[in-house]
Amino acid sequence: MTKHTYTPPRVWTWDKENGGQFASINRPIAGPTHDRELPRGKQPLQLYSLATPNGVKVTIMLEELLELGISEAEYDAWLIRINEGDQFGSGFVEVNPNSKIPAMLDTSVNPPLRLFESGSILLYLAEKFGQFIPQDMAGRTECLNWLFWQVGSGPLLGGGFGHFYAYAPEKFEYPINRYTMEVKRQLDVLDRQLARHRYVAGEQYSIADMAIWPWYGGVATNQVYEAAEFLEAHTYTHVLRWAEEIGQRPAVQRGRKVNRTWGELDEQVPERHSASDFD
Repeated sequence: MTKHTYTPPRVWTWDKENGGQFASINRPIAGPTHDRELPRGKQPLQLYSLATPNGVKVTIMLEELLELGISEAEYDAWLIRINEGDQFGSGFVEVNPNSKIPAMLDTSVNPPLRLFESGSILLYLAEKFGQFIPQDMAGRTECLNWLFWQVGSGPLLGGGFGHFYAYAPEKFEYPINRYTMEVKRQLDVLDRQLARHRYVAGEQYSIADMAIWPWYGGVATNQVYEAAEFLEAHTYTHVLRWAEEIGQRPAVQRGRKVNRTWGELDEQVPERHSASDFD
């Protein structure tokens, strides 16, 4: 193994060219970089997002609610091109000071409520509409256990494994080994849970599944980072069973398309304002 040594300076200095594929949008300060108002549509919920795994969590939830006939969950989905820095526009920063997708405005209340962080949005929608979260204390607690498991574990999969395996400008053995070990451990956690239950939090489909599926279901089925072979995803048989079952849900199939600008054309719905946009 080649040894790479690095001695941190006494005071860190930002190198704007350091960061690989996403160097142009990464910076050590918050706040807007330009003035840009966010568009508003006619629907009660205004979503500003991109079809990354974090964005897909919310569009799946919204489509599942609409599948149940809950018209109050109608939404406009506006495309935020994160590679072009849309998330640093002044309007977006007002909704999410952290400048990450997804972000949402609930305009059905006065004044409108801003929502950011995908786990928070899922929990808000589940409580607002009384769906996809168990109503008994034990079931609700287990659901939230797994929702927050994803919130805590996901960055190790995305910013950790995904960055060093797929996006880093140079490949180094130590970080790839470190994060691969952790992602495989997480997949094993899920596989053991899904060996005993149909869904992640039990026998009921919930926001826990919606949060976890885009990341871990995506990795297992080779939709995220194209790393299924590297991770030996075929060995996590219960995760694969669960991932494939959820992937067959009509609302999930629609949700995956929203704010998507890559892949096959029939898989892309860059902006969504009504059900007819899927036609």
